[in-house]
Amino acid sequence: MFSGASILIIDDEQDIRLSLRGILEDEGWRVSEASCGEDGLEMLCGGDFDLVFLDIWMPGMDGMETLRALREKGVDIPVIMISGHGNIETAVTALKGGAFDFIEKPLSLDSILAAAAKALEFSWLKRENKALRSRIGSGISPVITGSSPQIVKLRELIGQVGLSDAWVLITGENGTGKEVAARCIHLAGKRGQREMVCVNCAAIPEELIESELFGHEKGAFTGADKTRKGKFELANQSTLFLDEIGDMSLKTQAKILRILQEQRFERVGGTKTIHVDVRVIAATNKDLGQEILAGRFRQDLFYRLNVFPLSVPPLRERAQDIPELIGFFSARMVEDHNLRPVRLTSKALDVLKTYAWPGNVRELKNFVERIFILYPGQEVDAAMLPPEYRARTVNGGSDPLEELTDFKEARARFEERFLRRSLARSDGNISRLAETIGLERTYLYRKLKAYGISVDEGRGE
Repeated sequence: MFSGASILIIDDEQDIRLSLRGILEDEGWRVSEASCGEDGLEMLCGGDFDLVFLDIWMPGMDGMETLRALREKGVDIPVIMISGHGNIETAVTALKGGAFDFIEKPLSLDSILAAAAKALEFSWLKRENKALRSRIGSGISPVITGSSPQIVKLRELIGQVGLSDAWVLITGENGTGKEVAARCIHLAGKRGQREMVCVNCAAIPEELIESELFGHEKGAFTGADKTRKGKFELANQSTLFLDEIGDMSLKTQAKILRILQEQRFERVGGTKTIHVDVRVIAATNKDLGQEILAGRFRQDLFYRLNVFPLSVPPLRERAQDIPELIGFFSARMVEDHNLRPVRLTSKALDVLKTYAWPGNVRELKNFVERIFILYPGQEVDAAMLPPEYRARTVNGGSDPLEELTDFKEARARFEERFLRRSLARSDGNISRLAETIGLERTYLYRKLKAYGISVDEGRGE
């Protein structure tokens, strides 16, 4: 039970530490040691532990002082106090000071395991509850919004792979929602009660990525003033999301491959082998097949990661989801920022469906925020949209008139688009528009009426 739990023993007696270590490691738990309160405090502040065994009577900083210092620093994990001079008064003082439990020497196997099991259960429930509250409170509960066939199929695949423990490789352009897909997979599985650990491989300098992934020992390099756990270790019993894995160097890829194969590693500057149980979800915006041919990505690593491939489609290929996505992001703006709702007309939505969205869903989210700033509480028509969203089309800006074969229809389509854009540039000023394009005002009014163009469409930019 609680396989992989990390426990720290703080005791000045080496025999006690060795005895406790043996008992705890036999249960499959990872054990670290400190011989004094000062060292234990430093390790706790720099590490991630589930439980502490702390001796009360030690030279220098004794157990009670260490416990008090821990609580003052905000370290809130269960502490089991141990003492060879136990009495009721000491036990009560320890429990009032924030200890989880109190056991006496000589230590018995049953008392150690019973106390540890209770404390670890408390620790893990508390951590899971905190992670759940964090997800709910921050609104991070992941949602893949849309009803297009591509998204319906994607949700179906996520549901299937989420129930397994298989590794997943997610591909897709920047901004399509690869991390959201990863979170959905993680939460659907048995590891979902623990927080997913994320690493943006493209954002970490090459000289720091090994320390970031594998951790380091104190003194491993200049500036390593304390031991630090890496992302693999922090993701034990959970999911590690390796975003933009295609940006890793070949050297780091080789080390990642070894860890994925063996589920064990050493921290930078360390010799102790650390075993982990980690599910890996990787993502990239690159064509890894082409990267392999170019010699920039290891083929064996690709096959190791690509157990279950998932592709997240770009927004331009699922334009029918745009109104639903806008509704989703608009509701978030209203709820999170207490803003007045903004409504887009059907014409505005039609225009947005033809836009290429090179930044995908991330760009759409930013667009919604921009509209809420520009037009608080208003109805937004097509002419009120920022100009770049009216100009660029899904096919990269090619002229839709090319699809027409009838001359009269093509001329009418051109005239309508020309008049709408010219009216917007003139801010709805008919006199200025007539002068700019060289038409009499009376004739211009007839044209605008024929194409159903309102003068108000040119105002508000």
